[in-house]
Amino acid sequence: MSVTASSGSPRVSPQLYDTLPLSSVRQAEQQDRFPDRGELDNLINFFQSGQSRVQASRVLSANAQLIVARAANRIFVGGTPLSFLDEPLAPATSQRGEDRLAADQQAFASSVETFVQGSGGGGFLGRIREGFSTPADVRILIPAGFTPINISRYGNERMRKSVRDLGWFVRYVGYALVAGDPSILRVNARGLRDILEKGCSLPATNLALQEMRAAAAALFEVDSEERNLVIACFNVLIEELAVATPSARQRPGNPQQQGLQLPAIYALAAEGPQRFVIKPNLSGVEKAEIIRAAYRQVFQRDIAKAYSQAPCPVEASQVAQGQISMREFIRALGRSKEYRQQFFSRFANTRAVELAFRHFLGRGVSSLEEFRKYFSIVSAQGLNGLVDSLVNSMEYARVFGEETVPYLRDLGEEAQESAGWGSNRKLFRFSAPFDGAPQYLTLYASYRQPLADQHAYGGGNDPLALGYGAIFPSPTASVRTRPAPYGYSARRLMVGNGLNLSGQINGPTFNSTKPRKVGPRVVSMPATANEGRRPEVNESAKTVQAVIRAAYTQIIGNSGYAGEQQLSAESRLANGEICLKEFIRQLARSKAFQKRYWDGLYITKAIEVMHRRLLGRPTFGRWEIDSYFDTAARKGFFGVVDALIDSEEYQTAFGDNTVPFERFITAFDLNSRRVPSFRPTLDTSKLPAQVGRPSVSRPEPTAKTELRTPGSTVQRNLKSPTGSSTPGFSGFKAARPSFSNRLSRFQSKPAAGADTGLKAPTSAANMLALMSGADPKALRAGSAELPAPLALVDDPTESELQEIIAATYQQLIDRAPFDSERLKEAEAQLRSGSTGVVDFVAQVAASDLFQSRLHALPPLQAAAAAHLALLGRAPLPEEISGFLTNRAENGQQQAVADLIDSETYNNNFGRKIVPSPIGVKSQAGVPLVSLTQTARMAQGNAGLNPTPSDAAI
Repeated sequence: MSVTASSGSPRVSPQLYDTLPLSSVRQAEQQDRFPDRGELDNLINFFQSGQSRVQASRVLSANAQLIVARAANRIFVGGTPLSFLDEPLAPATSQRGEDRLAADQQAFASSVETFVQGSGGGGFLGRIREGFSTPADVRILIPAGFTPINISRYGNERMRKSVRDLGWFVRYVGYALVAGDPSILRVNARGLRDILEKGCSLPATNLALQEMRAAAAALFEVDSEERNLVIACFNVLIEELAVATPSARQRPGNPQQQGLQLPAIYALAAEGPQRFVIKPNLSGVEKAEIIRAAYRQVFQRDIAKAYSQAPCPVEASQVAQGQISMREFIRALGRSKEYRQQFFSRFANTRAVELAFRHFLGRGVSSLEEFRKYFSIVSAQGLNGLVDSLVNSMEYARVFGEETVPYLRDLGEEAQESAGWGSNRKLFRFSAPFDGAPQYLTLYASYRQPLADQHAYGGGNDPLALGYGAIFPSPTASVRTRPAPYGYSARRLMVGNGLNLSGQINGPTFNSTKPRKVGPRVVSMPATANEGRRPEVNESAKTVQAVIRAAYTQIIGNSGYAGEQQLSAESRLANGEICLKEFIRQLARSKAFQKRYWDGLYITKAIEVMHRRLLGRPTFGRWEIDSYFDTAARKGFFGVVDALIDSEEYQTAFGDNTVPFERFITAFDLNSRRVPSFRPTLDTSKLPAQVGRPSVSRPEPTAKTELRTPGSTVQRNLKSPTGSSTPGFSGFKAARPSFSNRLSRFQSKPAAGADTGLKAPTSAANMLALMSGADPKALRAGSAELPAPLALVDDPTESELQEIIAATYQQLIDRAPFDSERLKEAEAQLRSGSTGVVDFVAQVAASDLFQSRLHALPPLQAAAAAHLALLGRAPLPEEISGFLTNRAENGQQQAVADLIDSETYNNNFGRKIVPSPIGVKSQAGVPLVSLTQTARMAQGNAGLNPTPSDAAI
């Protein structure tokens, strides 16, 4: 069989049997109305009698062995029928005070166990007396041709099957009791007659069912609802065995569809659509309901009820009066302006043909020849010609005739073709008119062309790498029917996960590249742990356990459950008997790994997951998958594991003492990690308060109409009630520096009591009095008071960690991040102590939150912003040129990372201090031009040179 194309395989769950609630509301659902009083009463009675029906099913289950024994003893002779049971029919119950027998004694007791019902006497007279004492509704009639079956002649295998089948009959009667409908019995017993006639005795089965009916009825009170329902269920079984197996339902239609047939059991179990057939003797209400059904079929909704539209009112009146047939009314609806506007004018002719098949024939297009035929009709004659050709077809006359409203011929109604399966499922959906793309034309055309190169994982099955393994979409849901071409020798595009990439792809230099600080954390085994000494001697036992936990997390996906841990391999690793590479091999060969990433997946998916787990990257392409597919076929699961771990790439990338880490990801992985799944509305009342950072009020600008003097311009020469010699630096005390697009990062706060709206007097005396308030000490270099830098202490509390995290975000991105923007993994590593403050700062600086802000700035401002955020001061000219050169050669992310790795950052903040402004005081090694630039960037009262707007009079 050659595969050329596929229309997809959407999931379909056909109905297997009927229940009372479904049968009660089905007609109301098909007629698009609320259930009436009778249907609601049926539902009420069903739910009210639920406990009694469940209890009756439990009674049958508890006495199943007694019921089967009575029937088996009646039709079998020459042995003990119940000894052929594979397992007890009734649930095992133990009573107190009862001595437990040994296993061999229990087996012997069950082998000789039999049930003998008492009777008034034996022989012919006893049977007559028993018949008179049995109620009429469960009276046993011996069928003609019945002969008791000898167990020794019947054989052990056939005896086991026969006794098992008798138990199944009782079990299915219990199911029917709970469902409240014997439909499940009809579905499973239909067609059983032929099987019993070939392999067993049909009269014996009939007699056994009568015996079980009498035995089950004796367990309930006379004339009770449960007893009547049990008898009705057994009667259904007896009736189905008496009826010959019905023939399969043939599908009517054109010659291209011959040979399609639907077994009768599927047609019986399916939820068939209601037939709306108009007759002259129907009432006006019934005829109106049939007309509404025609609207629902042609327009896919009840437009008369939903939109108060009544297309073709004259034809509707004529069909109600019997002047025209339903077939002519359907023709009129198809030729109406409403149908033309909704299903013809909005679509291309190809899609209009597909929708017309659904509306007038109740099915999809079957072949390319059929599509071409009707496409030529609609192209030449338009919509009216298309509708006439469909309604006048022989298929319409055979299926619907003159009086029946067309209906969907879906699952359970007719046999469905494998060609166009997915397209039919899409066409039968309510949303079909909202999809304007043709489905059948491209599908049937692709059937006649060779299969093009497909994606390595088919349509829509590209894996998504998450923390707990590669997640594959369902192979049957939302599958792309025409995947993008993907050649055999093509290589997948991969994104380096924080690696210092160098050399050719998959080369020795390339594979041995280690990640930077912004990449994944590398966990390695201490070198002395593999020299045969115990961990207490060389390294701490906690270090070895941390490596083991990291190995479990990378290979299996979690820290290992109690029953999945490889304790023996852990001990050997801790004692130095094996290296970490061999421990990884033991984990990959374990049942836990095999159950997760091999047994439940097909080979291609399993190879992809194992590459991500053991080599830290996805597969390169189809050629690599094919090579490991051949290994899997020859050596199985363990061969694939050994081939990956023994590969040269594994040895070059990880060696013997490093836990595998994620080296590469796909572009789909990167995009999925960036896009948040849900962005709730921001509620500022629920944002955590910024510890130690009170909000700073924005200073009000001075009115331009007032007279300005040098005294009001240089406010630091005026005395302040607070006694601060440099009031402009109060902004440092109020809040941390912030990041903004215009680099005005420091919002300074006017000194308390400073008269920002000071009006100059007009007299010279008042002017001298004003100038006499100047403070000569203010001309000295003031002390810039800054808050104490935040440092991470040992064993910090949660509030201290929150303060560190909030300060880092405020320093780098100038605000508290949204929940979807937070670097939760980096925060978790900081909380666990696996990373320090400098690592957390590096991860925030490498994120899109910080990088996107730098990208939006001009180059010079971006360099200044990066230095001010990470080094706490303005950059020097040579630092700006170095940053821009590094940015042009290695990228902005690498340039920012080099700032964090610089000696200046290490001297100012180290590994535990959050970056913060260093102020404008003279410092060793910092030239005056840098301090001046820092003060200018503050743009507050601390600026040495006021802005032109402030100096204007």
